[in-house]
Amino acid sequence: MTITSTDHVKVEKNNGVLTLTLNRPDSLNAFSAEMISTLKAEISLAKDDEQIRVIVLRGEGRAFSAGGDVKGMGAGSPTQTYAHIGRLNELIIQMQALEKPIICAVHGYAAGAGFNLALASDLIVAEEGTKFILSFAKVGLISDGGGLYFLPRLIGIHRAKELLFTAKPITAEEAKNLGIVNQIFKKERFREEVAAYATELAQGPTVAYGFIKKIANQSLNATLEDVLELERITQATVVTTNDHKEGVSAFKEKRGPQFSGK
Repeated sequence: MTITSTDHVKVEKNNGVLTLTLNRPDSLNAFSAEMISTLKAEISLAKDDEQIRVIVLRGEGRAFSAGGDVKGMGAGSPTQTYAHIGRLNELIIQMQALEKPIICAVHGYAAGAGFNLALASDLIVAEEGTKFILSFAKVGLISDGGGLYFLPRLIGIHRAKELLFTAKPITAEEAKNLGIVNQIFKKERFREEVAAYATELAQGPTVAYGFIKKIANQSLNATLEDVLELERITQATVVTTNDHKEGVSAFKEKRGPQFSGK
C-alpha cells in the first residue's frame, strides 16, 4: 500500500485500486482549484500506470462533497467563474475519457457539483442514509459540471428537470430506484464494502472494461449502426488480449479466471 497526500487530496494505492479522497472536511470538501488540479494530475498518471486498474473517489469527514464553495460565491468575476468551471470541465472530460472504471463512493451527502462529479464517474455506491441534491437553483444558478448532460440521459428529461428546478434532496434509496446509485452499503461497513467492491473490479479484464466504457459513453450520441460497427472492430482487437485467452482457459478448466489486465 502507498499513501501520499496534498493539502486537498489524499492519494492511496492498494491492490490495483487508486483511491482519491477529497480532503477539505472543514468546508465539506467544497471544490478548490488545488483539489481539481490534483485530481486531474492523479488521473493523468493513472492512465498509463498498468498497476492501477480501478479508481475510487471518496470524501473525508462528514460528507462526500458540497460542490462549489457557497461562502465564496458572488465574490468572483465572470472571468474567474468561467476559468474555474473550465478547470472542472477538464476534469469531467478526463474522467469520461479514462479507459479504466471510476467508482464514486458517496457518504453524508453529495450536493451541487459534488453530485455532478459523482454522475461523471462510471459507478456510484452510497452509504445508507446518504442524500443527493442538485442545489444550484437554491442560489439562483444553473447546474454545472456536466449535470445537464448526465442526469437527463440517466433518469429521463422530466425527472431531471424536477430535481434541477426544485433542488429537492433525494435519499440513496430513491437515487438507486432512479438508476443513479448502483449499490448501497451499511454505514458501519461502508469503507470495507467499498474496498471489496473496488478490489473485485480491479481483478477483472481491464482492457475489456476500458473498451466497454468508451463505447458505452459514445453510444449516447451514436446510431445503432455506429455502435454495432464499433463493437465489431473492437472485438477483433479484444480477442487478442491475454485476459481473453485466460478467460477461455479458465472456462475450459472449470476454474476462476486470473486476469492480468493485459
